[in-house]
Amino acid sequence: MEWTIQELAARAGITSRTLRHYDRVGLLAPSRIGANGYRYYNAAAVARLQRILLMRRLGMGLPAIAEVLADEVDTCDGLSAHIAALEEERDRIERQIRSVRHTLEALQAGIEPRMDVMLAGFNDDYKDEVISRWGERAFQVSNDWWHGKTLDQQRAWKQDTEDLVAAWVAAAKGGVSPTSEHAQSLAARHVRWLSQIPGTPTAEGDRERSIEMVKGVGDMFVDDSRFAGMYDDAAGARFVRDALQAYARTRM
Repeated sequence: MEWTIQELAARAGITSRTLRHYDRVGLLAPSRIGANGYRYYNAAAVARLQRILLMRRLGMGLPAIAEVLADEVDTCDGLSAHIAALEEERDRIERQIRSVRHTLEALQAGIEPRMDVMLAGFNDDYKDEVISRWGERAFQVSNDWWHGKTLDQQRAWKQDTEDLVAAWVAAAKGGVSPTSEHAQSLAARHVRWLSQIPGTPTAEGDRERSIEMVKGVGDMFVDDSRFAGMYDDAAGARFVRDALQAYARTRM
């Protein structure tokens, strides 16, 4: 099967003039030229045009596209790379859609949208840090999970988190030991809370990495100033760390 230049241009959403230009600059030659002077394009030519259009939409100029195509040895490898790039772009756009939907729902409900959610997909906070600690997949899966929640679901999750923090603070101020049954029950609750977040070792049932993660989270609460104040004061943060690490050592 083959198409004339007019048919291909119409199906591709471009002009015949553009196809002729691609021929002049060496990007895309017709498969054959008929005795009547018409240009014809077969499936291989259409596949090459598909790739040219994909790279154009990714912002590449014609010289760069020509260089990519000239250096390429295997067409299937090139197509696989395009699929990966398109999937990454799709994921980014989906995060942007969710963030804009969050803004709309918040405004319609008469409440202030969360700034971090409004900018999800535009600039993901802590992305590099999460990736360095737990890997690319952990960030992507948990980020998609969070931004896939409705506003009400995000509120409910936030409330559960605040309730857990308040319970930790009350236990720390109550003077109980980090290894007491009460503190250990809070540690178990904290681990269950972590296990609800997709992409984490606790969610995936990886025991060794879960133990490492729980210990690391405890250290983070004490070592990172952004979290040290979460539990009212430094003593509270140390209490949570010690309870979590005792739980990881003895009960996981």
